[in-house]
Amino acid sequence: MGTEWGLTSAQAARRLADEGANTLPGGARRTLWSIAVNTLREPMFLLLLAAGILYITFGDLQEGLTLFGFVLLTLGLTLYQEGRTERAIEALRDLTSPRALVIRDGQALRIAGSAVVRGDLIKLSEGDRVPADALLVLVDGLQADESLLTGEAVPVSKRVALPDEISSASQLDSAQWMAGGDDRPMVCAGTLIVQGSAMARVMATGARSQIGRIGDSMLSLAHERSPLQQQTNRLVRNLALLALGLSLVLVLVHGWLQGDWLQALLAGIALAMALLPEEYPVVLTVFPALGAKRLTQAGVLTRRINAIETLGATTVLCTDKTGTLTENRMTVTHLVAGGVDLTERLALDALAEGPLPETFHPLVELAILASVIDPFDPMEKAFHQLGLRFLAGTEHLHRDWRLVHAYALSPQLRAMSHVWAAPGDGVQTVAAKGAPEAVMDLCHLNSAQRSHISGVVDSLAAEGLRVLAVARGSFAGQDWPAQAHDFDFEFIGLLGLADPVRDEVPAAVAECRGAGIRVIMITGDYPTTARTIAHQAGLDLREGDVLTGEEMAGLGDEALCRRIASVSVCARISPEQKLRIVQALKKRGDIVAMTGDGVNDAPALRAAHVGVAMGRRGTDVARESAALVLIDDNFAAIVASVRLGRRIFDNLRKAMSYILAVHVPIAGMAMLPVLLAWPSLLYPMHIALLELIIDPACAVAFENEPAEDDVMHRPPRDAKEPLFGGATLLLAFVQGLGALAVVMVAFAWAHARLTEPEARAFAFATLVVGNLALILSNRSSQRSLWASLRAPNRTLWVVLGLAFGLLWVSLYLPWAVEVLRFAPLPAHELVSACALGLLSLLWFEGIKWVQRQYLMTTSKP
Repeated sequence: MGTEWGLTSAQAARRLADEGANTLPGGARRTLWSIAVNTLREPMFLLLLAAGILYITFGDLQEGLTLFGFVLLTLGLTLYQEGRTERAIEALRDLTSPRALVIRDGQALRIAGSAVVRGDLIKLSEGDRVPADALLVLVDGLQADESLLTGEAVPVSKRVALPDEISSASQLDSAQWMAGGDDRPMVCAGTLIVQGSAMARVMATGARSQIGRIGDSMLSLAHERSPLQQQTNRLVRNLALLALGLSLVLVLVHGWLQGDWLQALLAGIALAMALLPEEYPVVLTVFPALGAKRLTQAGVLTRRINAIETLGATTVLCTDKTGTLTENRMTVTHLVAGGVDLTERLALDALAEGPLPETFHPLVELAILASVIDPFDPMEKAFHQLGLRFLAGTEHLHRDWRLVHAYALSPQLRAMSHVWAAPGDGVQTVAAKGAPEAVMDLCHLNSAQRSHISGVVDSLAAEGLRVLAVARGSFAGQDWPAQAHDFDFEFIGLLGLADPVRDEVPAAVAECRGAGIRVIMITGDYPTTARTIAHQAGLDLREGDVLTGEEMAGLGDEALCRRIASVSVCARISPEQKLRIVQALKKRGDIVAMTGDGVNDAPALRAAHVGVAMGRRGTDVARESAALVLIDDNFAAIVASVRLGRRIFDNLRKAMSYILAVHVPIAGMAMLPVLLAWPSLLYPMHIALLELIIDPACAVAFENEPAEDDVMHRPPRDAKEPLFGGATLLLAFVQGLGALAVVMVAFAWAHARLTEPEARAFAFATLVVGNLALILSNRSSQRSLWASLRAPNRTLWVVLGLAFGLLWVSLYLPWAVEVLRFAPLPAHELVSACALGLLSLLWFEGIKWVQRQYLMTTSKP
């Protein structure tokens, strides 16, 4: 089992190698082989293979092998794209996996949950997810939610394992002793700690744990497709049905008119390939995955990739104050003592390095006694640091006192009380600290006293300080009352703590305002403090903009829905009330992003369209409930993620519009020559060659496009607006028709002057250059072509360079010319073909100009 301080690093490494990682069965990443098999099942590849088999069957070995070569090239490109996506997703999976706090080599160490091994000593706290089945060796009021295993939602209490239970557990199979339930000395992997803390010895990991024994059924829950995926699937299905129908018609017409059924089949396959937008699934996979990787670089981890869709549509951003808008760097700056009269006031900045006046010693002493002994909360750390600075060497720091009873903070009473026993059997000291109104309630003050203290609190809060009150009581014996109200408390004084607003927050709030996103600050602080911090953060504040938890409790759902419309600050809000705020905003039709860090924030994070958990101070429960996790809890990172979400959606729309537009001239070139009794222009190998240009363009070049200039100067998009609305579809179709018209005119002109192979090469060159022109034009819906050319995108120029290289090879490499049924073009003819292709730019830019004029006209009041 290792030493009493946990395992050594060497022991842990050996057990990890012997027993494997602490992971559940299933969920393995896709291998390149599985990606290749799935890709070869796609209709586009099946059509290519069918065409190749037809060529070989009827004796054209060279063309058949060429098509198989295109299959391998396209497969290689797909494997590269999918592999890159899979690596990005795998990296995100590793970053967002649960963490565990273990004792290794006598030191507390935060590690990945997958690295926990049997025999590890783990520390559990409220909000943690238990990483492995473990036996409890130290317990402090521990309660666990075991509903994942038992189905019972009521938390169960846990106790310390007895010596005989520890000895027997090491010799029994985990299934014999690892059963859930109340008053049991064990915790199970996957369950949640909802209260208290503990130390536990790991007894079973991975597949050997209780959740691992249940099997893959719990891990194979189907994920609902996002609205974008559903819409795209409908579009692809409709286009596939259209491709099937038109291809059958083309085969019948071609075979009946010309009597060449082999060529008819090849023409039908070419048309089906031209109409099938097989790039859509690639784009829908690549863009969100690489977008999530970009978000990670901006300080935001993506737990649910579908949330990237929603980021750009967010209309309300509900944010915590402490640690998100502020630095979460608490410092005690003001002390007010003198009991109920509060006659003594001290600004610590003015004290410099001098001693703290004796009048304030009891205030600091009791603030420390009412705090956790080894604090994690920055506020309680500030009290301990204040004591070390001013009370070291005095009788006011009590290292030898013993905490005998505690009364926790609750939504009903925003104060906590600790009962301390000094050495001997003397009277116990009771220290309480909390919200001023709660401590005044504990002290049973009259209205005049409350009014006076509230006035002092207001003056401190107006400086943006977080204000807490401190009280003292005493008690004899062990029969402590059921609630802190039953002690006889004496009001001692107030402490004011400063937590400066992050430097980057005002600019981020202003950016939200320019983007049409409303920011609501939610805090448990005093209303005056909340208003001051909100003003410092740059929020717009008017009369009635502050909603308190007390006011909210008195409002029904309909009234809250009306009231929340004008609120910028929610003060004295409990975590449970966050859920009502989210529900009210959603009822109004808003798209809501909500931040949270605690166990009780989980329902609100799940209810929000985009739940955002804190990475530093957040609990496991909050992180697992959220769609995004802030690495450094910074509000500016949320705004950056919204900006990036809008960019990703814009680029996704550009790529998918381009895909639809480019397939129009390809389909037209496959179908119209048959109907017009012209020679065939496109065969399957031509379309396969074009796919080598289209795939990187839509999946890589557009994904790397920089954000539009107005990305954060326009209102959020309508979440119900489809990616392919009527206007978008029409625009893409009209662009494609223009390109088709240019290509058909080019072929007609070339066919009248050149041989059939030269005319086919001329039209193909025009199509390729027109395709590249379409890429350049679709880079931006706002900027002109000349402005777009100045926007950096190195990947785009690589794609364009490769496209021109492929065009040169197909026109001038003898082997390629023969297979593609081309003839080399004279230099002046190639220049003419390229010029005609670039002529498409005039059409594309004209459409964009008309679109911009229309938008400018409709946006005017």
